[in-house]
Amino acid sequence: MNNNNIQVHITTNYSLFKPINGNRNKNVLHINRLLKSIKENYLFTVIIVNENYEIIDGQHRFDVIKELKLPLYYIIREGYGLNEVHILNQNSKNWSSDDYLEGYCELGKEHYIEYRKFKDKFGFGHKECMTLLGGSDSGYDVKEFWSGNFKIKSLKQAYDNAIKISMNAKYYDGYKRTSFVRVLNSLLNNPKFDFTHFMQKLQIQPSALKDCNNAEQYKLIIEDIYNYRTREKVNLRY
Repeated sequence: MNNNNIQVHITTNYSLFKPINGNRNKNVLHINRLLKSIKENYLFTVIIVNENYEIIDGQHRFDVIKELKLPLYYIIREGYGLNEVHILNQNSKNWSSDDYLEGYCELGKEHYIEYRKFKDKFGFGHKECMTLLGGSDSGYDVKEFWSGNFKIKSLKQAYDNAIKISMNAKYYDGYKRTSFVRVLNSLLNNPKFDFTHFMQKLQIQPSALKDCNNAEQYKLIIEDIYNYRTREKVNLRY
């Protein structure tokens, strides 16, 4: 088969092929979905390899085709390497965090099942849920979530903090914004921060909270609210 001098080969000798060093780790969830799909309907598809039979594009499809012992179609592109792997990965359709969440829940991963319950209850986005449930003051690690290795640090603490953050909805429409959630979550884990005191001060000046461009600006505003009409100022930024 020729198309613009590109020849498509066919083989069942899977030992010819090998992964290229530096490619991203295999996604077990993606492999399982492909396995189910290809079992039901094996449509024509090709993988791309270089002259050394290193797989440039189609590693997951190769694994499934090998497992099912189906004929493998491939083309050879001499000179292709890791740079082309990255380009092809960038141009392919990426999975969303919702896709990963539902997939891992289907596989029965308990941390993801609890994550979904938490997200449904509070209505936060994925970035905010990862921050709260992951227990990290510095934010979230989406790659860890996509890999299937996400772990909830403290479910009770996450719920407690989410309830308190949601109490700001009365005064601030942007209480679900990523930077705000990240900052307030960090402060709620800070022994110097008295949440009841903060809410009392916020009640006095209910329009004080405003959208900010970054976490540092939110820290400044929250600190100003916290210290409003207070003799002994508390530094909440450090």
